[in-house]
Amino acid sequence: MKKVAVIMGSASDLPIAEKAIEQLESLDVPYEVHVYSAHRTPAEAAGFAKEAEDNGIAVIIAIAGKAAHLAGVLAAHATIPIIGIPIQGSDLGGMDALLSTVQMPPGIPVAAMAINGGKNAAIFAAQILSLSEPKLKQKLEALRSDMTKSVLESNRKIEEKYNK
Repeated sequence: MKKVAVIMGSASDLPIAEKAIEQLESLDVPYEVHVYSAHRTPAEAAGFAKEAEDNGIAVIIAIAGKAAHLAGVLAAHATIPIIGIPIQGSDLGGMDALLSTVQMPPGIPVAAMAINGGKNAAIFAAQILSLSEPKLKQKLEALRSDMTKSVLESNRKIEEKYNK
């Protein structure tokens, strides 16, 4: 199976990256993790993106706050899917990062997750990989089934307590 790369713009983004990593691990999706800044290490970020597919990477998750240009820089240098996670890292509550992630020019798309949406980014990356990995598709279906059971169990408990 091809890998997912989790790229942080700063080591301070690690708590959100760990949510993605934990979800990838639970689905047995191989991954690698790096710190490359769109502004402080632009050549390294671009080089990573250019070589990603040749290095067995099928999807890149890019995590950044404030100006959040990391996903866009990676997307400008790669044709594999890029998933951007905007981080709540400034006085603007992450809205600056969200807008920087979603406002990409035509022809350079980035899939944008919710602010601090590490878990969903990992699930979305796994969904992309599952198009050619039937076993991964089964794991995603099981994950959905488990979520359904959990919500229905919560409903049952609430109904028992309040619906008399």
